[in-house]
Amino acid sequence: MIEIEFENPTVDKCACCGEEMVTLTRFVYQDGDAFAVYYAKFTKSHKDRVVHGLISVGGWGEGTTPRDRIAFPFVIWTNAENYQVTLTDKEKSPWKDIELLGQILDRHEALVHPWLKDIFHITDHLVADDKIIADYLAKG
Repeated sequence: MIEIEFENPTVDKCACCGEEMVTLTRFVYQDGDAFAVYYAKFTKSHKDRVVHGLISVGGWGEGTTPRDRIAFPFVIWTNAENYQVTLTDKEKSPWKDIELLGQILDRHEALVHPWLKDIFHITDHLVADDKIIADYLAKG
């Protein structure tokens, strides 16, 4: 069972348009244990409603290091009927230089990683349980 701990959003100015950009940090627990962290970012006024994110999965408990984690960059958007999720390359991620997250995979590596099903399980919860993201995407 997955549970998400919601931190307050951070609001900055978007580098491309100067409008309000929201950044979220979330902690994910599986069966009560620290399991993953995800970051998500979007700009409210952009015409295309897209959420850029990164999920870092692996050891997050006491005594763990970044070598115990793998990170998966992704993008989420919606069409008329469904949420769409795609994995992206490390270089496209706003968090590409954060070593704490562990090894950040490129798309081709992520698509064959044994934790891929866990990533999509988390993104399913992300759009269902993270009200800030769900509300943003619903306006598109």
